[in-house]
Amino acid sequence: MLRRLVTPTMLTAGLAAAAMTVPAASAAAETDETAGLPDTQDVVSELEDDGVYVDPAIDVGTGEDAIPEGEIAVLENAAAQADTPVYYVLVPGGNTTSEAGVNAFMDPVMAEVGDGAYGVLSGVDTFEVTSPNLENTEEIRELSLQEGGGATGTPNPIDTLAAVPEATTELEEAQDANAVSGFVLLAVLVLLIGAGGWFVHNQRKKREAEKAKQLEEIKQMATEDVVRLGEDVSRFEIDLSAVDEATREDYTRAMDSYDQAKSLLDTIQEPDQVRLVTGALEDGRYYMAATRARLNGEEVPERRGPCFFNPQHGPSTQDVTWAPPGGSPREVTACDQCAQAVRLGGQPDVRMVEVDGERRPYYDAGPAYSPYAGGYFGLNMMTGMFTGMMMGSMMGSMMGGGMMGAGAEDMGDAGGDFGGDLGGDFGDFGGFDF
Repeated sequence: MLRRLVTPTMLTAGLAAAAMTVPAASAAAETDETAGLPDTQDVVSELEDDGVYVDPAIDVGTGEDAIPEGEIAVLENAAAQADTPVYYVLVPGGNTTSEAGVNAFMDPVMAEVGDGAYGVLSGVDTFEVTSPNLENTEEIRELSLQEGGGATGTPNPIDTLAAVPEATTELEEAQDANAVSGFVLLAVLVLLIGAGGWFVHNQRKKREAEKAKQLEEIKQMATEDVVRLGEDVSRFEIDLSAVDEATREDYTRAMDSYDQAKSLLDTIQEPDQVRLVTGALEDGRYYMAATRARLNGEEVPERRGPCFFNPQHGPSTQDVTWAPPGGSPREVTACDQCAQAVRLGGQPDVRMVEVDGERRPYYDAGPAYSPYAGGYFGLNMMTGMFTGMMMGSMMGSMMGGGMMGAGAEDMGDAGGDFGGDLGGDFGDFGGFDF
């Protein structure tokens, strides 16, 4: 949109005079914005010469109604020293008073002269800035008006035109600064994203390395248990054709459980999968105990969980009250030998594992060993046996699914409840804390 200079003072008399001397051919011509406008090539030639075009109808010189040549020289000097190409076009008043009029007049001129800012002054009261390549011409115009006296309410036409180069440079520098700021921000974002990606990648590698280490340790532990059961099975010299059906079935189940545990041990890829191995071992040890009882003519023992102190001992025979070092007493399952040791104030034969070069009880070895215990004991037995025992994240992991024989993805809301209610009471992992 075109703007009009408000209440101009010190206006060049030549501009006002030119507005009065434009020929009036007819009423229609007087209302036509293009009436009296110069030929495009004339404007192009002058702009390419010194950057300033003054319509011939405007008097320039020393006369009373003329624009002083010194003011035209100011515009020529401003155009010559501008960092960005700047051109000036002065035409009589009544022309190019709308956006359509400016475009119709200046588009063919700019097409030949080229890029830059074009300050167009029509008479004494219409000033516009246009350009074929700059998008911020309205901002340039507003700044030029302020520099030309608009801040005091009395913009001067020549001062306003002379301010166009500085306004153009100021806006371009601001845009460049914004572009640099945007580039810096983008670079920072890229660095942050890169750092985040590196951190995630590094953490993933650490987790994978820790997982591989845990898998190796827990697989070695399960291997020892499988070998122990295998030795127990192989020590039996039994003629299956000479025993009753029940004995044959129990011994066959024991051998099948051993074979299953051995086969599963060769296929586990995740620490949690060891629960399948220890679950099969728990079955095998019970059926071995049942076979042994039948061969000795004894009553087949009830199905109980393994000895808490060392699941390699096989099924427990009783519950005993036991307290870990510095802890409170609780009921745990035990075989005859471990139960006697507890009652006599001695130390039961606890299943020890090596964690980071240190030998520790399996139930105090960290969350990686929770699936190992879960396969032996199951959730219900462990919940009762460890009531009040703070085993940290190991127990949280057990309650979350390891001992239920299901992965975390199968736990649904139950896993969340156990992790939040039970796991929260167990405290931080790092040993017993009662």
